[in-house]
Amino acid sequence: MILKKNYGLLLGVLLAGCMMLLLLNPASSLDAAVRGLTVWWDVLFPSLFPFFVISEMMLGFGVVHLFGALLDPLMRPLFNIPGSGGFVAAMGYVSGYPVGARLTAKLREQELLNRVEGERLVAFTTSSDPIFLLGAVSVGFFHDASLGLILALAHYGGGFLVGLLMSFHGRRENATVPVTSPASNLPEASDDRDTGRIRLALRSMAEARRRDGRSLGELLKGAVQASLQLIIVVGGLVVFFNVLMELMSRAGIMSALISVTEGLLTWAGFPADLSRALVSGLFEVTLGARSAGSAADSVPLQYKVAAAACVLSWGGLSVHAQVASILNGTGLRYLPFMAARLVHAFLSTGLVLLLWNPVVRSGLSTGYSATPAVAGFASPLSGLASSMSWLGVLLGTALLLSLLVLLIRRIPRFGRRL
Repeated sequence: MILKKNYGLLLGVLLAGCMMLLLLNPASSLDAAVRGLTVWWDVLFPSLFPFFVISEMMLGFGVVHLFGALLDPLMRPLFNIPGSGGFVAAMGYVSGYPVGARLTAKLREQELLNRVEGERLVAFTTSSDPIFLLGAVSVGFFHDASLGLILALAHYGGGFLVGLLMSFHGRRENATVPVTSPASNLPEASDDRDTGRIRLALRSMAEARRRDGRSLGELLKGAVQASLQLIIVVGGLVVFFNVLMELMSRAGIMSALISVTEGLLTWAGFPADLSRALVSGLFEVTLGARSAGSAADSVPLQYKVAAAACVLSWGGLSVHAQVASILNGTGLRYLPFMAARLVHAFLSTGLVLLLWNPVVRSGLSTGYSATPAVAGFASPLSGLASSMSWLGVLLGTALLLSLLVLLIRRIPRFGRRL
């Protein structure tokens, strides 16, 4: 209560301190801002902006509603969210943070999700993209493409487990707050309509397109404008956190945090040299993953990879700020998202250590690193094409699983007829 009452005063003091440090270290602050701007322009803008535009266009054309009707039999039992969440999950896992949060916010605005369902969805669809995980981290930071498999299994497998756990989030509250959108309730029809699910999905798509009503040119213009606004916000937050970390380093705060983390790691039985990676990753995911890859040679490789997986799953406060800014005004709470990130970080760390011997030491990852898909992620020019191909694979697999669920549900009815 005392902290809540003095929140404004405390924030003002912290900002005043940052301003003082900024005035005392103008050159280093400028260098940090330029580094953040370079990361945004060279990495984030080309990798995120196309997905922002594509997702906006798909929403306008009703493609999300189409997949929502088709994937509902799969997403409801597994994650307790509408079928449209399957499309968000595929886009989020392929394009990386904060695309999943952006699409969740858009579905919430269109009343395709209630608050609890939105919190469940954004909690497990905020993840690293394969271009960064396989290309930048495995090849760029660890100089070993074979580590991509263990990182992918730990990171995306941990995200899947988080989704299953989050299905229990707010069940009592969700029972009293139904989804109000007729479009989202269409797939909840009786079993007799399962045979016409494709027609139902096409009607949902046509209805969503009719409600939008914009021409192709207007839709493209709106998608580009909205995507530019969001990508500029993302870039500003990346620059801000790069400068903030530089100022904290100059003030000795980062050194103090590293010392505390070293003690905690030693107490827990982990290498203390990973403290810099974890502290850097607390604020910014790229710096944390790079520090994990360049940790001392005395640190076993599996612990370096586990630290990188932990940082990737946590996402860094920079990503948290991006997600919080996107969720602002939607009614979705930040605390469930933060709790899910913590759980994801611990799960992915544990999965790396658990799967290390079966995956890496068995030689399975060596053959994986030679596949064309992984080679494509290592090249920036072909990364977008590889991401789009994986998006197709994920959506196709989800559709097949949804069809399988429908077929299994119909088996008892055939038995009764016989």
